[in-house]
Amino acid sequence: MRTTTTTTPSDPATPLWRGVVLLRVVTWLFALGVVIAHRGEFQREWLAWTVVGVMGGWTLVTGIAYAREGCRWRWLVVLDVVVTTGLMLTSPFILSDVQYAEAAPLITTVWAAVGPLAAATRFGAGAGVVAGLVVAIGTGVARERLDLDVFRDGVLLCASSLLIGMAATTARRSAEALAKALRTEAATAERERLARSIHDSVLQVLARVRRRGIEVGGEAAELAKLAGEQEIALRALVTTEPTWAGTAGTTDLRSALQLLATSSVQVATPAGTVDLPAHVTAELVAVTREALSNVEKHAGPDAHAWVLLEDLGEQIVVSVRDDGPGIPEGRLERAAAEGHLGVVESIKGRVRDLGGTATLDSAPGRGTEWEVRVPSTTRDGR
Repeated sequence: MRTTTTTTPSDPATPLWRGVVLLRVVTWLFALGVVIAHRGEFQREWLAWTVVGVMGGWTLVTGIAYAREGCRWRWLVVLDVVVTTGLMLTSPFILSDVQYAEAAPLITTVWAAVGPLAAATRFGAGAGVVAGLVVAIGTGVARERLDLDVFRDGVLLCASSLLIGMAATTARRSAEALAKALRTEAATAERERLARSIHDSVLQVLARVRRRGIEVGGEAAELAKLAGEQEIALRALVTTEPTWAGTAGTTDLRSALQLLATSSVQVATPAGTVDLPAHVTAELVAVTREALSNVEKHAGPDAHAWVLLEDLGEQIVVSVRDDGPGIPEGRLERAAAEGHLGVVESIKGRVRDLGGTATLDSAPGRGTEWEVRVPSTTRDGR
């Protein structure tokens, strides 16, 4: 019996985390060397050794946690910045007046810079800069003055956090794009395999039934029409991009609408994907189905319909037009007065829930057209 295992994709920013761990160890060794070099000069030497010992313990704890992907908790990274700043603020109780006059390094020295870098790696550039500002302000408080050196250190710390945060964000986005490309490639290969298999069997049978039914005529012609519609639908199914939910919970509206194509329904879409939240795609497809169902019921068996999808950047527009007889003037008003809202209100209600608008344009002799507009903010699920 074959078993399948599901592995969680590793964090693309893992190399940055390893750099954070290594940098923390190196900077702690540097801080230890500073304490050894200045022993006997401190106001409270015992406190200096205590703080360096706590720094060493915190280096060990965070090093173990950051080395493991499942242990890089948000609260731990925030606590890291708090602990780093707190230890730095013990400097006024450790350094002597002579050391302050000589601008000696604070008890944490460069070790204090690692906390903001960890925040940038975990949360991104913005959070890294905020953490850098927190540590920079703590540096000014510990120095008991704000001079050019403090501002310089703050700028360098924020800039470093900004760069690390941008690198982490870029790594994660690149990994997500690569994973999506690999999934698409795998789906395309599988779809091509299915297409070859279906073409050699089902599609050939449907095509033969369609041709033979047309030749025979009568009831067979109706079966030929149905076979032709199923052939078109099946070809669309095996040649359309998959519509599964992506990592951000989105599906491709373009692919979903293409599956509605039949011998009497033509679908025109953009060349690229139109990714929307899954529930938005489902609602727009349902609206399109209702409009097409209305065409089938009221426009006659020989009517044709056209579905047009447009991505205008700020809006997503879906238009459904038919060449039927159109809606007689006053018919919708009479139906509303009698309490029959039907498909019209069903479509408008769905679109209204998405924050969009649905416009019906119809007149006797020139068919019916629905134009559905949904704001592009639905891409973010807002």
